[in-house]
Amino acid sequence: MYIEQISLSNFRNYASAQLDLAPQGITLLQGDNGAGKTNLLEAVAYLATMRSFRGAPSAALIRNGEQQAVLRAQAQRPGRSMLVEIELNVAGKDKVRLNRQPVRRTEELLGAVVATVFSPDDIEMVKGSPQSRRDYMDDLLAALHAKHAAARSELERVLRQRNALLRSANGSLRPGMAATLDVWDSKLASIGEEIARARQSLVSSLQPEVSSAYGQLSGTPTTVADGPVVLRYEKSWEQPLMAALAESRADDLRRGVTTVGPQRDDLFLGMSGLSARVQASQGEQRSLALALRLGGHALVTERQGTSPVLLLDDIFSELDPGRCAALAACLPVGQALLTAAGPVPVGLPVSAGARVTLGTVVPTGP
Repeated sequence: MYIEQISLSNFRNYASAQLDLAPQGITLLQGDNGAGKTNLLEAVAYLATMRSFRGAPSAALIRNGEQQAVLRAQAQRPGRSMLVEIELNVAGKDKVRLNRQPVRRTEELLGAVVATVFSPDDIEMVKGSPQSRRDYMDDLLAALHAKHAAARSELERVLRQRNALLRSANGSLRPGMAATLDVWDSKLASIGEEIARARQSLVSSLQPEVSSAYGQLSGTPTTVADGPVVLRYEKSWEQPLMAALAESRADDLRRGVTTVGPQRDDLFLGMSGLSARVQASQGEQRSLALALRLGGHALVTERQGTSPVLLLDDIFSELDPGRCAALAACLPVGQALLTAAGPVPVGLPVSAGARVTLGTVVPTGP
């Protein structure tokens, strides 16, 4: 798939902007730090997922002093043209339209635009908290299966309700609370087991893709059997989740929070038998983070039959020359947007360019 054009109104630091994109190769967005390059990528990613890859709430995406922002993307998928429009509002509900028809559930939008985001912050997937790795798995699952977005939202809803009940109990269940907690336990057990199974299956499929990508980036191609990278899904419970919730109930009541479930799980990343989070070098961690993105991109391409748009946010600035060259050599074929404040590696397939200056975008040609 590819995006023909994106247009923004009152999004971040853009009062108004429009950019035509090359259907193949890299559209290079150059400009000083703080000019708004990353905001353009964030807009594309939001049109794909209705989430900010920077973790910002939707209200924070609206330009200061304005009440509404509008994002549009005209995209092409095999045999179908897609117009995605999102209206963000300070007051009132946000509105989403697909080919001018209202979209009421996120999963109805997913798949219209598909994107893979590469960012210097991706290293947090390797050395950061488990939440960053859970987000990586769930974002990828949503790109592969739109229904996972609904499951993810349901998990968040159930956890909010269960945790609110635990906090209100203040350490002990009053009459009627136990039955209500049983209901939330049942709902959490059902959706939690579903999400854990999906994540485990995903990790199994990712293992060969990530191992291969890491071998290319490090210059030491490997097979799955002898590769140094190991991915393993680690659950926070062993027995059926319903039983684990019953066993942890006293502790949950004492702490006022749910202590077992997919919201506490992790993705173990190993290199040569050791934890990459604590044992790998900074360069190895960056290569592994890139391999996770490349592996996920390859999996989505294979399953969906079309390549997601690559969003490359200043990724070469944090890499040494060797890793820059290796990444440039193994970037997937397709459409890409690349931001850069300085020079980019020689040989990149740049098809179009634009200069970004404090909320303005001016095409410059290839």
